[in-house]
Amino acid sequence: MSLRTCLLATSTLALAAPAIADVNIYTTRQPELIQPVMDAFTAETGIAVNLAFVSEGIVERLKAEGARSPADLVMTVDIANLKQIVDADVVQAVESDVLTNAIPPALRDTDNQWFGLTTRARVVYASLDRVADGEITTYEDLASDKWEGRICTRSGLHNYNLALASAVIAHHGEEDAKDWVAGIKNNLARKPEGNDRAQVKAIWAGECDIALGNTYYMGKMLADEEQTEWAESVRLVFPTFEDGGSHVNVSGVAMTQAAPNKEEALQLMEFLVSPEAQSIYAELNFEYPVLADAPLSELVESWGPVTADETDLTEIAGHRAAALRIMEEVDYDG
Repeated sequence: MSLRTCLLATSTLALAAPAIADVNIYTTRQPELIQPVMDAFTAETGIAVNLAFVSEGIVERLKAEGARSPADLVMTVDIANLKQIVDADVVQAVESDVLTNAIPPALRDTDNQWFGLTTRARVVYASLDRVADGEITTYEDLASDKWEGRICTRSGLHNYNLALASAVIAHHGEEDAKDWVAGIKNNLARKPEGNDRAQVKAIWAGECDIALGNTYYMGKMLADEEQTEWAESVRLVFPTFEDGGSHVNVSGVAMTQAAPNKEEALQLMEFLVSPEAQSIYAELNFEYPVLADAPLSELVESWGPVTADETDLTEIAGHRAAALRIMEEVDYDG
């Protein structure tokens, strides 16, 4: 065989070899927040990851695309969003011993359609100057009249507060949950407005003494020169339910029904619960890993231990409609 024939044969074989497929992700998280962990996956496997930021309408987009969708995975935050994509029938069950062994049962779907990747606690930001250590103990206590005129929150209709109210329903039932929501409303120092960071700013400004917020915002504020002073005016307090632990929510991942690159997508899902990925992901977002042995970031560790409530998040999500109805009935935002 001539050299020319050998070269042609080699070229033909190279062209015929299947290329490694990319993994395509629709994400409601800003891509820069998760790009480093995707880069680590690509470095280990050679599989590229394409991130498409979809801030709203992710379910509608997947429905419209149907079987033609290029998306293999969806990454989003909050149990309500994860439940929405499951209820819309745009994702599929994934059977993986790696995922089920790494993720506690309360932080993944009972039918394996979504999997938690990191957690955040819904806690209290308390003024260092005006709230004593040990003054805050439980979520139930926040409805006590001792907090009258001292609480700030964002809208009661926001997913984060609806999830917390849903957890109250899971623990105490709808009637008691309605009394709790009404009690919080009676204790508000001002009409609900702004995001979680805005509540901390209000504490710093002396408008209120305590506020509900997610843990990771402390890290984000400390990393923002303009907001550092706000963060340094408060401390994190981890209330618990009287019969449970601190309310946590998740960021999570699910495989789409279409998933054109299913094998590679599963590789990425399993990588995301590896010690390396869990450490990177949690460090980037000031969140808690779902993998028990993964290290916390130095800042998150400084906040102290969290006793996470063990109520299944799927159960909590099932109470969301009732929580929304309660918020509207008590006119929480009014």
